Amino acid sequence: MSKSLTKSIIIASDHAGFLMKEKVKIFLNKSKIKSLDLGTFSEERVDYPDYAKKLAILVKKKTSFGILICGSGIGVSIAANRFKKVRAAVCYNQISASLARKHN
Repeated sequence: MSKSLTKSIIIASDHAGFLMKEKVKIFLNKSKIKSLDLGTFSEERVDYPDYAKKLAILVKKKTSFGILICGSGIGVSIAANRFKKVRAAVCYNQISASLARKHN
């Protein structure tokens, strides 16, 4: 990702995505990309729509980028897409992420 695209990436997950979120944060940090972690902060069970909502509101307000992680990616994607001007896609590799950015 070009640094000119974004100053920081907002990131959130539910309990099922917690460990992956922590790995993504390490990657972003090593890549010198700032991130804002909205939680969850443990593997304790939580409701994924709560975290999708937090992220969607901030992404919309800051016209920023976000990464949402749950068990399948589908639940948080559906929840985030409920917000106007927010587009969430399930991306499982570089190709799907690139196509989502280009065409959605």
